Amino acid sequence: MDYYQSLVGSAYHIAAFQPASGLAVLQRASSTTVTMATMGAIFGMVTCLSAQAREKPDDPLNYFIGGCASGIFLGARTHSAMTGTSACLALGTLTAFTKVGKMEGWKLAGPPKL
Repeated sequence: MDYYQSLVGSAYHIAAFQPASGLAVLQRASSTTVTMATMGAIFGMVTCLSAQAREKPDDPLNYFIGGCASGIFLGARTHSAMTGTSACLALGTLTAFTKVGKMEGWKLAGPPKL
């Protein structure tokens, strides 16, 4: 997840849970953006380390491990074991299926019709 996706996520979070003041908006935006950017960095780092340690660079399991690590961070950030567990399974599964889909050429939508 790159910085711009983190900003979009922050905007949605602020729109869904509207803060009371301008200062609260800035605090929430920076907190959410930093959390999402950190999750992206953890995903990338753990995926690469897993690929190197296992010596299987294109294995979807590396992506599952990276997604799971990001989910565990989210659980630690929210102080919730349930959030961490469910985010680990959800993000790990999503990233593993994304990798399998790219490897096998899955298409969710065709090219735009002009």
